[in-house]
Amino acid sequence: MKLLITRPLPASVVAAVDPRYRVTLRESTRPLSPDELRSALTDYDAVLPTLGDLFRADVFADVPRPRARILANFGVGVNHLDVAAARAAGLEVTNTPGAVTDATADIALTLILMTARRAGEGERMVRAGRWEGWHPTQMLGLHATGRRLGIVGMGRIGKAIARRCHYGFGMEVCFFNRSAVADPGVPARQVSFEEALAADFVVVAVPATPETRHLINAHALSRMRRDSILVNIARGDIVDEAALIAALSEGRIAGAGLDVYEFEPEVPEALRAMENVTLLPHLGTAALEVREAMGMMAVENLQAFADGRPLPNPV
Repeated sequence: MKLLITRPLPASVVAAVDPRYRVTLRESTRPLSPDELRSALTDYDAVLPTLGDLFRADVFADVPRPRARILANFGVGVNHLDVAAARAAGLEVTNTPGAVTDATADIALTLILMTARRAGEGERMVRAGRWEGWHPTQMLGLHATGRRLGIVGMGRIGKAIARRCHYGFGMEVCFFNRSAVADPGVPARQVSFEEALAADFVVVAVPATPETRHLINAHALSRMRRDSILVNIARGDIVDEAALIAALSEGRIAGAGLDVYEFEPEVPEALRAMENVTLLPHLGTAALEVREAMGMMAVENLQAFADGRPLPNPV
């Protein structure tokens, strides 16, 4: 069978692919182009795509009888794939849950601390040669210990963030989740969306779905406090970027820490110019052992498909 791997992956992952697959490893780090998306479905039996490879309904409409029979996604989020259209075309869809949890939670903590303590701003000052030495009122930020954390989305990643913030920084944890969470893993209260937004730190950790697009909009941002910080480690389009820029520009919230963007890799100049915003280049899972674990999960899904076994991680 022919397998297309759409981006460079760790060598150990590529080496682990079953020899029954004849592998084409695409060298570009950019997402598949429209023509490449369609060719992937017609020229290969299996595809290992990742973020930005937009297998949307229009692609499947153009390839009504694809050769491909599985999209083994590299990553837990599948908002770039139209899962219903893929299934209607006869493809299985899998992802890599679990492997990303701790690394993504770590990035949430990074963004909380960097934004609260003005670390990015401080580093820019030092690198520019503008630091004139320590003094008692220089760059006063927000003390993180003992603050209140509001988590929007209490799945695996939300719970991992809660553990770090509660046990590491003594934070009071509240969270909003559409369904009841019997065991959040830490002392925590499940609250309304509005109450979660009223915390000192608000962390977005919901999956990207049509229902969560622009969940954090102008109205939601108006429920936050003027001294609070928004952190997004989920997907970019969950936050209405224009509304966020307006809230920051007008001083209606204190700052933001972002690892994802609505139109990434494009980041608005307005955000890049703000000193009270921490901007990371989608580093959530950017650790070698994590990317290897993600890749091995994708490979296991491909192995099960080749064997005719139940898929370990169907979407």
